[in-house]
Amino acid sequence: MDLAAQKAAVRKEAFAARKRAHDADRGDASGVLSSVLAGYRGVPLAGYMPIRTEIDPLPAMAEAAAHGPVAVPVIQGAGQPLAFSRWVPDGPMRDGAYGARVPLVDAFMVPEIVIVPLVAFTRAGGRLGYGGGFYDRTLEMLRAARATLAIGFAYGAQQVDALPLEPTDQTLDMIVTERDVIAL
Repeated sequence: MDLAAQKAAVRKEAFAARKRAHDADRGDASGVLSSVLAGYRGVPLAGYMPIRTEIDPLPAMAEAAAHGPVAVPVIQGAGQPLAFSRWVPDGPMRDGAYGARVPLVDAFMVPEIVIVPLVAFTRAGGRLGYGGGFYDRTLEMLRAARATLAIGFAYGAQQVDALPLEPTDQTLDMIVTERDVIAL
């Protein structure tokens, strides 16, 4: 089986596991993420607007926004890194690519911390996303300019033993689930 087929098989299983975890979520899954971000108050960070069955970081992002700038990703185009536009809780939003909401008016910034959504992860920091490479390109670009902390945020059920990774796949520095923190 080639790498693309391996990734597709892992994605299928991981999406099912994520859906089960999402269906069981009582709405308090971001508590551990909030406690992690409290140690970085004021540091510019980027979260994400959850789509489908992604774990919801919005309560933690809202708390962080009271202490410093918070942004969300804006897709600029296929094959390009993400840009990050300043987000405020309850601020005006518009529809963006792939169903994710983005701020109505772009106010781009460069984050030092990126909360990364994912489909599956390993305890070693491996991450499998949707397959577009947006976060891989973005993390590579940000890390080339300065130290950037990549925090994967996922349900514990999304953990797998191994992933079919490529040299261009960027690893995570930390993984936060609804129950624990995996520091790498």
